[in-house]
Amino acid sequence: MAERSSRDMTTCACKGIRTCLICESFKEAVQPASCEPKKVHHFVYDPETRLASSDHDQAASFLFPGVFLWDNFITEEEENELISWMDREVWNPSQSGRRKQDFGPKVNFKKRKVRLGSFSGLPALSRALVVRMQREPSLAGFEPVEQCNLDYHPERGAAIEPHLDDSWLWGERLVTVNMLSDTTLTMSLPAEGEGAGEGEVRVAVRLPRRCLVMLHGEARHRWKHAIHREDIQRRRVCSTYRELSAEFLPGGGQAQLGTQLLDIASGFNGTPV
Repeated sequence: MAERSSRDMTTCACKGIRTCLICESFKEAVQPASCEPKKVHHFVYDPETRLASSDHDQAASFLFPGVFLWDNFITEEEENELISWMDREVWNPSQSGRRKQDFGPKVNFKKRKVRLGSFSGLPALSRALVVRMQREPSLAGFEPVEQCNLDYHPERGAAIEPHLDDSWLWGERLVTVNMLSDTTLTMSLPAEGEGAGEGEVRVAVRLPRRCLVMLHGEARHRWKHAIHREDIQRRRVCSTYRELSAEFLPGGGQAQLGTQLLDIASGFNGTPV
């Protein structure tokens, strides 16, 4: 078992404008200026109808494509086994109060460079989960080459800011397994259309414990996604799986490297890099 550090709850890795409750507790910490838009239009996603609906104006509801939810993707026993295994490995401090474990290649997104580094594949316990994913028609052919485990805890003020995942290396489908607690994935987009006014549109996608969520299409490439601090009430752990983009698949400019990455990932012998 990896030694558990007494600094697990006191180590901060925030940079730039990123902060957490740990660095905010120091007097010298610079508090970032508020980036909250003047006006926010709030909606809630319904996975049954695939509509984003407003509590205040049902006429404003709209189809929200690109989100797939799979309730109870893993069992409670599988969740316990996964968390027990993760907690035997080292959790590395990450920004905004998160901790992480990476299973993937070394990537410089600015320079568009990928190195195999010490990448040894996805972890053994993920093999059965990936096979289960692939049985779902919308995830047919899903072959992840990266897995990132993230640990969120309210005592650290953990969150992840609104962002779009890279699309040069990572492909169409982003898959996340949500563990230990329910939370809310917030999708956001600048307000558009007649009468929308200033601000942004936010769609709350509720993620039950032990569910799988997949983003694709507009939800993947157009809408930013985030987990806000106030939506972490208890410890939350998630595993996000990413597949390769067309650039790294047969016919792409870096197909040879892509083949190497797929061969390593599919061995399921990985340890955190």
